Amino acid sequence: MRLSVSFYVTYALCLSLGLLCVLFVTCWSSYWRGGLSWADPALKFNWHPVLMVSGLLVLYGKALVVYRVPFTWKQKKRTWKLVHAGLMLLALVLSVLGLCAVFEVHRDSHIPNLYSLHSWVGMCTMVMFSLQWILGLAGFMFPCSPLWFREALKPIHVWVGKAILILSLTSCISGIDENLFLALNGSSAEPYNTLPVEAKFANSLGMLIVAFGLVVFGILSKSKWQRPETDGESAPLMLNENNT
Repeated sequence: MRLSVSFYVTYALCLSLGLLCVLFVTCWSSYWRGGLSWADPALKFNWHPVLMVSGLLVLYGKALVVYRVPFTWKQKKRTWKLVHAGLMLLALVLSVLGLCAVFEVHRDSHIPNLYSLHSWVGMCTMVMFSLQWILGLAGFMFPCSPLWFREALKPIHVWVGKAILILSLTSCISGIDENLFLALNGSSAEPYNTLPVEAKFANSLGMLIVAFGLVVFGILSKSKWQRPETDGESAPLMLNENNT
């Protein structure tokens, strides 16, 4: 009972921080950056931070810990494998849309692509995420996948899953800083180094992102919160089963 209470308190904190991250990035893009519109080239870029934070960070983090929820332990693992894979796919789709937004804005505005450290880290994250999802689907979801392949893939899948979360955090934080620097030093009467209200708000978003990542890693680090294996579930492996 104590185990469940401590988990659900931490899990509630994880959900709350994730929701706050999405609310803060949406508010920043809507209130200070002019709003969200795919049709308006001037506002299309604002979809990039919203979709990347929502998909590549928050949904991805939630998918990592879905197996840790105690009430799922008495239910069929395959059901939650599908939930996990579905959340990961949704996170990937949102992230791809976020990339499309920024690439289209750069193309229309004749801005070079992939010139900053933020963009390099972001692209590495997306490439790793895409390969991770494809290999995870092939290795852990297809019944015809050979056991030796799943056993060989499992430790790699676990490590890469955590690495992607670290890269996601790095991408989001560096993206916030780059966006603030370009926006406030390029077209604002209040430069970034004077710390106007927008800068304080966006910096707070960055701190929320860091807190969310720390809580997710805290959940993943507790071996006692890992889903117990049963005899009927010991053979099939699931996506990220050791770290989700």
